[in-house]
Amino acid sequence: QVQLVESGGGLVQAGGSLRLSCAASGRTFNSYAMGWFRQAPGKEREFVAAISWSGGSTYYADSVKGRFTISRDNAKNTAYLQMNSLKPEDTAVYYCAARNSLRVGVTEYAYDYWGQGTQVTVSS
Repeated sequence: QVQLVESGGGLVQAGGSLRLSCAASGRTFNSYAMGWFRQAPGKEREFVAAISWSGGSTYYADSVKGRFTISRDNAKNTAYLQMNSLKPEDTAVYYCAARNSLRVGVTEYAYDYWGQGTQVTVSS
């Protein structure tokens, strides 16, 4: 069982930056691939980024590629999402997720555990 707690969301102006954190419980964090997803009002939850257990492989949605960076610190049981050059269309609730696999997944169905979400609002 893994429990995930996101933090770092907030209100930021367009062009600004935020760093989201996802703290995981448990002693086997480094055996899980991690992902970030987001859900905007009235829309389905969508994939944002994912990282393998070692951090050696990362994947991004086209909409965030070049602006967002996913990383992890296995010693701290924490995954991060650095978001730069934010746009109003990035406004959403952001969720982190853990996949009981060494390999990443890019669909929500690939993930076994979810955090409660953190709100990110980008004003124009």
